[in-house]
Amino acid sequence: MAYDWLKGAADEYDVIVIGSGHGGLTGANCLAKAGHRVLLLEHHYQFGGLATWFTRKGGHIFDISLHGFPVGMIKSCRKYWTREIADAIVPLRDIRFANPQMNLRTTFTREDYTRILTGDFGLDRAQVERFYEHLRGMNFYDRNPETTGEMFARFFPGRDDVHRLLIEPIAYANGSTLDDPAISYGIVFSNFMGAGIYTFRGGSDLLIAKMAAELAKNGVELRKHVRVEKILVEERGGRNVAAGIVAAGGRTIRARAVLSNASLKNTLFALAGEENLPPAYAAAARAVRLNHSSCQVYLGIRKGESIPHIGDLIFTSASPRFSGEELTDLHTSSRTFSVYYPDTRPGSDRYAIVASINSRYADWQVMPEERYEREKLRLIEESITLLERLIPDVRAKIDWREAATPRTIERYTTHLGGTSFGTKFEGLQVSMDLPENLPGLYHAGSVGIIMSGWLGTINYGVIVANKIDQQLFREKHRPFAAGPL
Repeated sequence: MAYDWLKGAADEYDVIVIGSGHGGLTGANCLAKAGHRVLLLEHHYQFGGLATWFTRKGGHIFDISLHGFPVGMIKSCRKYWTREIADAIVPLRDIRFANPQMNLRTTFTREDYTRILTGDFGLDRAQVERFYEHLRGMNFYDRNPETTGEMFARFFPGRDDVHRLLIEPIAYANGSTLDDPAISYGIVFSNFMGAGIYTFRGGSDLLIAKMAAELAKNGVELRKHVRVEKILVEERGGRNVAAGIVAAGGRTIRARAVLSNASLKNTLFALAGEENLPPAYAAAARAVRLNHSSCQVYLGIRKGESIPHIGDLIFTSASPRFSGEELTDLHTSSRTFSVYYPDTRPGSDRYAIVASINSRYADWQVMPEERYEREKLRLIEESITLLERLIPDVRAKIDWREAATPRTIERYTTHLGGTSFGTKFEGLQVSMDLPENLPGLYHAGSVGIIMSGWLGTINYGVIVANKIDQQLFREKHRPFAAGPL
């Protein structure tokens, strides 16, 4: 008989959180600290969503994918998590670009980017400063239709080398393209330009362990191995209302509010059900475009071996110029190497390298199994060959190699289309409008490019948790309240 992972769980909570990505974890923490009784459900055997890790024989630990975020992560973690977590966030000081148009290193700060743009690329400093100030002045509610490519052409006409320097790292970070709204680029790029790229010293395993401990301390009930089959929807006062969840196996648990950290379309169409949504809203949700996915190649260095410092993040490509099509092509030459040195996990003497490769789910979705395995081996071989240009003897030092694809992401996250980066820009409004269209149900996942990545999803979790807290407060003080309206 299968183990009951919901054994001992209550029949009702103030809030049920579905999923344990950073948005779900942070939302749960904020709600618990506000005094609400919170149940967090994760279908996987580990918490963290795409901010997690895995181990392999030989003592290898791999973070799932590239993890770099702006300095604002320190403030958010100190305010919404703990000082201990915030104090372990450290800068990555050696970012490299290696492609036919440039070969350079940067700290990825505004000061250093200005040095490169004016020195290496010969741009006028006043022109660069005008570009920065334009980005800083962007507002989500302006609804400016200009695309990122159009904005680049306006500020730096005919300079596709400059365009590449500006877009390439953001494209790897959140799936942005030159055709996406400039606002989505501007907000993300400005965040990074404050003080560069940061990471968590200790690895994802330590971070998630500290977050889980903090959640438990604050009273959140945490359950793994629990797949939510659907959101319980009831009719009240002529409106559909989210009233809890139904887990695999049929267990129903009620709640005054449900916060979904699942992907947006999974939340709406697989869990809530289109039949429970207003037609106009469902149509808008159907029209939301998914962002693309990614592949990873995990390379473990044999215990006792070492590699030289070649940079923390290396953006490498053989493409003559930046192209969104080339970047996601099945046979792209472009990828990011994220290098994990021993000081990434203090106390360890191990090295690991993760290559991240943007890709399209459709290319992998229906691939026959034999070809699928062959293509994964190709990704591994190409990644090692590229890495040998930076570390000539690295092949002999690798004793673990493994590849993940969009199908892997789909399997472990259940994300529709195996997306690594959530939705395109329009998904953010649909996500924010959810409680007005199905009261009691809220969403805090990776949406709109802006609310993606570690910092974006943490901040979105806070925003949505505050909305839930306010709604629950109103219900508590409404005479004869019967539930969310």
